[in-house]
Amino acid sequence: MQNKKPVALVWLRNDLRISDHESFTLASQSGAKLVAYFSFDPKLFELSPWGFSKTEAFRAQFLIETLVDLSSTLESLNISLIVEHRNPAKGLSHWVESLNVKTIFFQKEWTQEERNTEQQVRDAINPEVVFQSSYDQFLFHPEDIPFSINELPELFTQFRKQCEKMSSVRKILPKIAPLPKENLLAQTFKIPSLADLGLESKPKNPNTAFPFKGGSQEVKKRLNHYFWDTKKLSFYKQTRNGLIGVDYSSKLSSWLANGSISPREIYWEICAYEKEIKKNQSTYWLLFELIWRDYFKYISLKHQDSIFHLGGILKKNYHWENDRDKVESWIEGRTKEPFVNANMIELKKTGWMSNRGRQNVASYFAKELLLDWRIGAAYFESMLIDYDVHSNYGNWMYVAGVGNDPRDRKFNVRFQAERYDEGGKFQRLWNQKTLFE
Repeated sequence: MQNKKPVALVWLRNDLRISDHESFTLASQSGAKLVAYFSFDPKLFELSPWGFSKTEAFRAQFLIETLVDLSSTLESLNISLIVEHRNPAKGLSHWVESLNVKTIFFQKEWTQEERNTEQQVRDAINPEVVFQSSYDQFLFHPEDIPFSINELPELFTQFRKQCEKMSSVRKILPKIAPLPKENLLAQTFKIPSLADLGLESKPKNPNTAFPFKGGSQEVKKRLNHYFWDTKKLSFYKQTRNGLIGVDYSSKLSSWLANGSISPREIYWEICAYEKEIKKNQSTYWLLFELIWRDYFKYISLKHQDSIFHLGGILKKNYHWENDRDKVESWIEGRTKEPFVNANMIELKKTGWMSNRGRQNVASYFAKELLLDWRIGAAYFESMLIDYDVHSNYGNWMYVAGVGNDPRDRKFNVRFQAERYDEGGKFQRLWNQKTLFE
């Protein structure tokens, strides 16, 4: 029969951690029995309108590893993680009924597909169930920034300077104490494999710049390595435009993207490093990048679905093409530019590309090939391990000249290759002739 004790359910999406997590904190304080829920929503593994799987094998594998890690951590705190591979509206409506769920806690999302999913869930569930959402993916909380969302500056520099001057980053939430053993459900749940999701496993490429696994334990190892063990953080500004190797950048974006770590946790770790080791331009520059990440989230919060429109947030009416052969040559690394090709082959083989590479291949796609930038953005969404909807579409709009770049720049790919790949080492590493298909 129905469990008589009320249950608080934490519905997880891109917030796959328990540390510094407002929904878990509030749910654990509610006095109710606590369970967590995650669904591998089949919609996320379908083909997009452009013909790409919305989530390809690299990010899916990282997500699976993240769920394995999170399930183990939650179990150690006597919290069950319900994992399913079905429409979350169907899944949640079932568990709300069978477990006597009274409150659903979740991270607030505002982009189109996430809003639609939330509405489906609300429509499927007894209206007496309380939904409690939190803005929990920002560095600067929306309540703490010095302007309303509608008055958000259209230039990043204005946003950054005002936030640095007038806002502060909130403290990390206290750790959640283990719950009583009886909080665990009797049932255990299987995390799907790539095959279950309809995807083929890809071998780890020995040349990958991102050889890491998913999960909060893994990102803590990465932080320790990059900050404390090697002190690479002290040189981040000089090395961040690198192309080869594990340590030219922090590589934290993939764990940030699915919420295995919060930006606040990284911020306070940087502060501790600056206090104990060194404060310099490099330590600041990682904060600078976290603020850029915030900015793209705020831009999408302000402009909503315009970030997915062809004219972008500027509503600019350029002539774009959608020549499939040109798109295919870009994807396969068969353009006339070896630097573009090397980066695209790296992405295809590993699910990773450097920041420098992304800017160049996106500029080439939009400004040289004059292709509909949304096709490139959709391909990145499919392939990138660290795909984040706000950063992806924000950056693509920026590079395509329909976003927040006041100068509407075009990258000189050959000059960039000479500057950042002097001697052509990166291009040789990913030259198609040297790779086994």
